[in-house]
Amino acid sequence: MVMGAFFVVLAVVITAGLNGNAPQPTGLVALLFATIGYSGFKIFRSALSFRHLAMSVDEAGLWLRARNGESVIRWDTLAGVAVHWSETGNRGRRQYSIELCPSGPIDRDDRVLWVLVRDEEPIRPGLPRLRYRIPTNGEYARHREPLVEAIRQHAPQLWLGETQREPGHCGFPDVEGHRDRTADTVR
Repeated sequence: MVMGAFFVVLAVVITAGLNGNAPQPTGLVALLFATIGYSGFKIFRSALSFRHLAMSVDEAGLWLRARNGESVIRWDTLAGVAVHWSETGNRGRRQYSIELCPSGPIDRDDRVLWVLVRDEEPIRPGLPRLRYRIPTNGEYARHREPLVEAIRQHAPQLWLGETQREPGHCGFPDVEGHRDRTADTVR
């Protein structure tokens, strides 16, 4: 973020000629780097939201523990579980996610689970738009297979299979929407 701010200031100084030289359109290159820096900040901020999560699976459901509490996604509240993957364009690397589709409405602003909620077209007809998505990339990639195996062991009736999606399908939590919806509440 600091680098992004540096490049914005640099872009203004060079483009406007505030450095004692004639105005230069090459300052726009620095603005491009600032934009890339902002994107990196958004990815970094999203990764921080998952940093303190711990997951476990048992006969009741999938448990999540975070700094702000503990919640469970119960098997009897789900209509299906699937694995989605997409190509990253980086030497055949893939992004994976575990999709947990509820059988009814969910609290999109649950104090622990909200970071997993995504609003997208249903995986299959009859399933809701809102679902939980657990990205299993980077340092979490090693946990994907054991987690999927544990889910299939405890809730085999929910398994919907594995599906390829468009690149970048994991997305990010709705931070701004969550902040707006919970502005007047204490969570």
